[in-house]
Amino acid sequence: MKRIRVIRGWKDLSDGDRGAAVAMGSFDGVHLGHQQVIELAARAAHDLGAPLGVITFDPHPRVYFRPDEPAFRLMKTDQLARALEKLNVDILYVLPLEPELADMSDREFATDVLHKGLGARHVAVGFDNSFGKGRSGSPATMRQYGAELGFGVSVAEPVGDGGGEKFSSTAVREALRDGRPEIAAGILGRPFAIEGPVQRGRQLGRKLGFPTANVDLADYVSPRFGVYAVRTRLSDGRQFDGVANIGVNPTVQGVTRPLLEVWLFDFDEDIYDRVIETDLVAFLRPEEKFDSLEVMTEQVMRDADNARRVLGSES
Repeated sequence: MKRIRVIRGWKDLSDGDRGAAVAMGSFDGVHLGHQQVIELAARAAHDLGAPLGVITFDPHPRVYFRPDEPAFRLMKTDQLARALEKLNVDILYVLPLEPELADMSDREFATDVLHKGLGARHVAVGFDNSFGKGRSGSPATMRQYGAELGFGVSVAEPVGDGGGEKFSSTAVREALRDGRPEIAAGILGRPFAIEGPVQRGRQLGRKLGFPTANVDLADYVSPRFGVYAVRTRLSDGRQFDGVANIGVNPTVQGVTRPLLEVWLFDFDEDIYDRVIETDLVAFLRPEEKFDSLEVMTEQVMRDADNARRVLGSES
């Protein structure tokens, strides 16, 4: 598999980084609906003999325009790049959402960014895509600008589950907040995963017999607090089954920010400060406050047995 190139910005690009057929959107999660937009761009890239590109924005438009709302991201840029690489995308254009870009009209965006900057030969968008200041641009205006500026345009139709519900990042977030990671995985086409460096803590879990790797949720959407059956990948590619708690661990004093605390089964190595990625496979129970650490430990062991059964039957 060839490696994806990640390009930040649209100005002064080399000829080799211009002229792609691109899919444009936020693509948070790269769910099955997003993949339909990317497939349209891939067909155009094949027909044109052009690279396949994806355009996204950093920060996410919702973060830029509504910074006080709760965290909601489904993936980090590195995760996005890996997901797109599996779809054979050649170039990921990460456009910095700053005042210069945010204040562009839809026509200015099409002219200065897509045409002059990226030299896009084709642009694929979703049926509900909007762009430009005040979200004034639409698929219809994109077709108009494409005709004027010389790039093709294709528009993806809604894609759903067959029951009338269209696939969306919002539906993924709702499923996670409800403690239904299997629903989220059905929309994403893969499990929702939390990635981050392992924090140094008090090592209480190790003392109690279940060493945990703790990861800050940071900007991720907060799934339902509770215990999950999980699979975790290390940076060297190894994968381990495990059980994890997401929440503030009310039995232990001093935990204030939500954490992912994952116990990797059959694993005993120092991975502090290393980046891990953990798939949420199944919700096992809500987070609880226990009367003592002993009672908590007994429950964690039962959770571990339950997680092993779930993961064993799911394999």
